[in-house]
Formats: sequence, structure tokens, C-alpha cells
Amino acid sequence: MADLLREEEIESKLVEVEWDREGDELVRDWKFEDFDEAIAFVNRVAEAAEEANHHPDILLHGWNKVRLSLANHSAGGLTEADFDMAKVFDGLG
Repeated sequence: MADLLREEEIESKLVEVEWDREGDELVRDWKFEDFDEAIAFVNRVAEAAEEANHHPDILLHGWNKVRLSLANHSAGGLTEADFDMAKVFDGLG
């Protein structure tokens, strides 16, 4: 199981990514030009998540908005793997 990050580590890592913290999760919202672009993004996220075996919660809302939430549920909070995946997803948007 992955080690949970300490509060200080989480705060310093938040500066490195375009994500916000909500409780024990990292969250980020994207807005796309249209529904097709939003779905294409979701598909890219799904491929990357499967490859890494680290899956976000995905919310497609409106017709062009996507919210991703990341946490290491088995560890019970945020780990290095969550921040690594956040950076991967940042590159897909």
C-alpha cells in the first residue's frame, strides 16, 4: 500500500499542479468547446488511468464540462501516486 503524504507534503505538491484539494481528494475541472471534446478527454483519461492502474472519479456535467477527483482509496487519502496521476491528466487536457 502507498504511504499517505503528510499535510506539509500535500501543501507543497499542490503548488506543482493545477488541482485543488477537497478533503482527502484532489479535484480539477475542465471546460471544453463541445461535447465531443469532453468525451475525447474522458477517453484519454480512461486510457492513462488503466495503464497506471490508478483511476479517478469522473464527472461529465453540462454538455462540455469534466471534473476529475483523485485519491488513493486503499491508502485512505492522498499519496505520491495521486499527484503523479494529476500531472499525467494535466497533460491530456
